[in-house]
Amino acid sequence: METHHRLRRVVLIVAALNFGYFFVEFTVALVAGSVSLLADSVDFLEDTAINLLIFVALGWPLAKRAMIGKAMTLVILGPAAVAGWQAVRRFADPVAPDVLPLVAVSVGAIAINGTSAWLLARVHHHGGSLSRAAFLSARNDVLVNVAIILMGVVTVWTGSGWPDLVLGCFIILIAFHAAYEVWEVSEEERLAARALAGEKID
Repeated sequence: METHHRLRRVVLIVAALNFGYFFVEFTVALVAGSVSLLADSVDFLEDTAINLLIFVALGWPLAKRAMIGKAMTLVILGPAAVAGWQAVRRFADPVAPDVLPLVAVSVGAIAINGTSAWLLARVHHHGGSLSRAAFLSARNDVLVNVAIILMGVVTVWTGSGWPDLVLGCFIILIAFHAAYEVWEVSEEERLAARALAGEKID
């Protein structure tokens, strides 16, 4: 019980951090004109939703937690859809984003996501697919933020908008992989719940 209280406290803190930074990154993404940064800002809303759902669902039975874990795969794919739509719109005329604010806000995002991943790494084994979803998302976000900074360097060097579009595709691939991992864990929970129900019947 103490473990669940600790996990709920952590995910609530992480949700607040992500919700607050969404507004910062979303505003800068619009000003800088970056597809990848816009996708990453929407990702902060994804993380907020995941952690709030964990906070609500931790007291549920294993079978219901497995169902929520599967629903998390759809939440994780949300930012991928946003990035893909923006990439399609800009594919015909890729415009280079403003690099300085892009890099600055990405450094801040690394701090937020790194803190979130560190907090969740200490408790993510205790919440099944739900907490695993939150941990994987925070961990992947750090990688994406580093990639955005590297993309900014390449953009300064080339003056092209293509690196921003390529990174958008990279974010999509990361989201698909995270969704797959969460789906696998939630499927294991579903099978465990079925086995437990079978033992009770016997």
